[in-house]
Amino acid sequence: MKKKQLKNIFRIVFILASISSLYFVPWILVKAWILPLPSSVQEQLDEGVGLGFDGMIVYVEQAGKPAEFYASGWHDRKNKIPANPKALFKIASITKLYVAVATTKLVKEGRLSLDKTLAEYFPELAGRIENSDKITLKLMLQHRSGIPNFVDHPDYWIKPPQSKLETLEYALDLPADFEPNEDYGYSNTNYMLISDLIDEVLGYSHLQYIKEEILEPLKLENTFGTLHEVNIDDVMSGYYVGIEKDFKTDFSGLMIATAEDVGIFLRALNDGSVFKEGEQEIYSSVYEYEHTGLLVGYQSIAKYHKDIDAVIIQFNNTTNFTGVEWNLAEIIYSRVVKIVRKREKE
Repeated sequence: MKKKQLKNIFRIVFILASISSLYFVPWILVKAWILPLPSSVQEQLDEGVGLGFDGMIVYVEQAGKPAEFYASGWHDRKNKIPANPKALFKIASITKLYVAVATTKLVKEGRLSLDKTLAEYFPELAGRIENSDKITLKLMLQHRSGIPNFVDHPDYWIKPPQSKLETLEYALDLPADFEPNEDYGYSNTNYMLISDLIDEVLGYSHLQYIKEEILEPLKLENTFGTLHEVNIDDVMSGYYVGIEKDFKTDFSGLMIATAEDVGIFLRALNDGSVFKEGEQEIYSSVYEYEHTGLLVGYQSIAKYHKDIDAVIIQFNNTTNFTGVEWNLAEIIYSRVVKIVRKREKE
């Protein structure tokens, strides 16, 4: 067979394989990618709602320009309350950024040590978490501990824990995911233990410390530690695909904030103004400068874009755990960033 014929056969096989792979990609994601890029952020959010999100919020803060606030869809679907760009939102794992900053400050103060092990800090857990004598605070911050993620336990969603103690039980007495510092494995258990450690060292809640050392200096008056501190009507409703229930009052153990407050914090994290002398070097060695969050009914993306000197925060209040809604949110976010970049060139 001639070389040219082989090339043609390989080309046909590649095309057929590509078409076949598209069969397994939800068409809603393909549609989101191929739609023409809207001319404004507002149009992009409206498009996102049209693709299935109940409500969306975007905050754009670009250096030297007034902050921009956008919203589309519903704040509360049942009561037909429109989305509010200044609504409170469950920021889920974005909370880890605040915990990491708090830990950094305590390390600089000498009240915590990055090299001290889990077994030293929590001797009562030494026999229940594998490699606890090798897992340092630094490895926990970096998600390099190998401690199992409690949400991955098969019973976690069947019998949701009712307390922190019950939550921790879903990560105990299990084989390690890997040897400490041999791999990376995102685990909520790491940061739950770190939060407990801060509480123990301080003798009071890490949330109070975060308020005193981070929120108040940055004048963040719309960031809270629990739902109990806020008017529940100010919190955006959260929905799961195919379920009518509003998840606003469920899973109340993580922080709540407006997109603006998250944006101000993220700017301070990236420009270093959230830190005191010597703290940023420690932080840079243990954690990242952007984050996403996922909770039933709540998805969030918080990133700083150096090329356009802009912080862009996106919230959306519709989730499922098939990955479709998450991928859709990321596509929309990337298009929002493209719109902001395009404006810069015009």
